[in-house]
Amino acid sequence: MFNVIIKPHWEIRHDSETAVDTTSLLALLTAIEHSGSIARAAKILGMSYRYAWGTLRDIEHSFGGPLISSGRGRGTTLTPLAKKFIWADRLIAARLSPTLESLASELETGLGTLVEGQSKVVRINASHGFAVAELLKQINAIQQPLELRYRPSTDAVAAFSRGECDLAGFHIPLGKFERPAFAHYKKWLNNRSDCLIHLTVRSQGLFVAPGNPKKIKGLADLLRSDLHFVGRQIGSGTRMLLELMLADAGIPIKKITGFDTAEFTHSAVAAFIASGMADVGFGVQTAAHRFGLAFIPLVRERYFFAVKSSALEDPLVRPVIDILQSAPFREVINGLAGYDGTDLGKILSCAEAFP
Repeated sequence: MFNVIIKPHWEIRHDSETAVDTTSLLALLTAIEHSGSIARAAKILGMSYRYAWGTLRDIEHSFGGPLISSGRGRGTTLTPLAKKFIWADRLIAARLSPTLESLASELETGLGTLVEGQSKVVRINASHGFAVAELLKQINAIQQPLELRYRPSTDAVAAFSRGECDLAGFHIPLGKFERPAFAHYKKWLNNRSDCLIHLTVRSQGLFVAPGNPKKIKGLADLLRSDLHFVGRQIGSGTRMLLELMLADAGIPIKKITGFDTAEFTHSAVAAFIASGMADVGFGVQTAAHRFGLAFIPLVRERYFFAVKSSALEDPLVRPVIDILQSAPFREVINGLAGYDGTDLGKILSCAEAFP
């Protein structure tokens, strides 16, 4: 089985100078940040001290500002310019990861068909999330042929109804917004032939800067003129949920600065705020945790995979269900900030899940 890995790559060119490949630079800056020393960072990366110092000086010359700062008793630290490089890389990765992972999966399928004669794979369409990403790792570990496509929940369930995938991931809030949210997906689900596999319960809420310096308390603050919001794309389950919550609170979305931005992952929203490009966003707790942000919980939701009842014992689908029902995978899910894997792998009819 072929495993294809595609990673973002970017370069910087200042005026007419030769473009700088950021790969080595970012590795060096990250190592300096963790070790507090150029010499130790160079040793970690297996490069000479002279080469590391020269790399830093070349970039500093191009941008007209320092990348590092040294002081007695505090070692070597990164300047705001250097930190901006690191945050830019994290934002690029957060934005592109769903597209690149989906493309990698397509290439794996194509190579498997051409070289190994592999014709059948389990097809998963799902909104991008941390539990789904962990599931992907587990599936790859057992070398299960897989075609993964990250797409908004609405598109995933619609594709499932057309027979374009075997499992479709989507999420529904608990509480007062459960009924209107499920009504959005219900038209694509058949009570007689479809069932749902429970993946997790997770927390969604507001992302704010560490320490919450702007004293944001809840949704009503999104109307403040001093706040810039970063949102998700139209069609995503998270955007639909937030729109339901705002309508219930009587908050007009047109008056929220930045609401029409369209980031495709929770991590991209978190990266925007962590880099200072926005003040507040909405998404799952794990993203806030991984980017060092403060989190204001607002709602819990359940994440499901829709699957045909007739496919539960399919030799391609069954290994995925076995992973979802395994104790080790439950431990992985419970290790994600804001995730609860108590009912992981539980199979329900639509009527049982939404009586």
